[in-house]
Amino acid sequence: MTDTATLAQKPLAPGLNRDDARSAAREVRKRRLQAFLFVTPLLIFILFSFVAPITTMLYRSVYNPTVADLLPDTLVALQGWEQSDERPSDAVLTQFAIDLKRLANDRTSGRLADEINRALPGMSSVVKSTARAVRRVDDAELAANGPALLIDANDRWAEPETWRAIKDAGRAYSLDYYLTSLDLERGSTGEIQARDTQIYVKLYTKTLWMALIITVATVLLGYPLAYFMANTSTSLSNALMVFVLLPFWTSLLVRTTAWIALLQTNGVVNSTLQAFGLRDDPLELLYTQFSTIIAMTHILLPFMVLPLYSVMRGIDSSYMRAAMSMGSRPLAAWFRIYLPMSLPGLSAGALLVFIISVGYYITPALVGGTDGQMISNIIAFHMQQSNNWELAAALGALLLILILVLYWLFDRFVGAANIKLG
Repeated sequence: MTDTATLAQKPLAPGLNRDDARSAAREVRKRRLQAFLFVTPLLIFILFSFVAPITTMLYRSVYNPTVADLLPDTLVALQGWEQSDERPSDAVLTQFAIDLKRLANDRTSGRLADEINRALPGMSSVVKSTARAVRRVDDAELAANGPALLIDANDRWAEPETWRAIKDAGRAYSLDYYLTSLDLERGSTGEIQARDTQIYVKLYTKTLWMALIITVATVLLGYPLAYFMANTSTSLSNALMVFVLLPFWTSLLVRTTAWIALLQTNGVVNSTLQAFGLRDDPLELLYTQFSTIIAMTHILLPFMVLPLYSVMRGIDSSYMRAAMSMGSRPLAAWFRIYLPMSLPGLSAGALLVFIISVGYYITPALVGGTDGQMISNIIAFHMQQSNNWELAAALGALLLILILVLYWLFDRFVGAANIKLG
């Protein structure tokens, strides 16, 4: 119901006629429209920069029509095959041989080989070599001897496992990439089981563990610094703020490269230790989890200091003095008075650092090596090198869900609303 209709049904205030009420309603609608127009650019930016990419990622994680588009007739023939211990009928193999020749002539057999190889490792070379073999055979011979030609080209075409992989890869919509992201797979009868090689769950665990260490490190370094800045003179506080903001004025690549120069075998740290006789052999500091943690702690420290400092500047120091004047020890007064009051800044800083570090990519890629890489590096690998966008989307979607769950748990049990003074 519109504002005008609503006002028409309500009793009017003394001295106000219905024309005035309609004019007031139109003015309210005008102001609301103006406010909406002001935020429209921001809404458009959020739509195209966040909503659309995330929606696309979630859609790509369950939708992959490549095999369905390449082998439509073969997949129709496979619908009547029960995934038993025997290979499909000769009619299915003949149809596949005809489709494979067509793909070889269209130079798209490589795409099919990549997709089937993801469902059954080792099939890429089998598909490509078979495509080269059937390409030279005329259609009449393929129709008459298709199964024999396939099996002569490679024995794996006689194995039911191969056709199960083709049938599974032919589903346009599937949750198999989420199973792979959780180190799971479907067995021969369709049951879900653990994969022989556990990769992604370990990477998720390592990523969360490293992000937690980085968050704790920034708290230990940033809290005393923010406390000192909030309680010192204005001039000194401004000077320290310059040093806190200095990393924002330096390129991320430059900061990361500086840590490489510091931590490498012949870098500043090892050269200094050897010059003072503290070490005979250089330490292996670079391309480890340690190098990733220390570099990211340095880079993300301002995200902890700034929220803490903004909250601590508003805390009246008289609360602490009043508590100690009533007999409380300084540590007890800080724990019961100052810490709860500074918790909003601590919570904001911890969430910022943790969430940013979980999705960090450049620093682990440059200084972490194999040991210090995080799940974001594997997502980038599948997007840029293996071209497995569906698996990358599933890994990213699980990471998004994991972050949202952790945020809800943090806000539910550790948030500032759960801490009370006293």
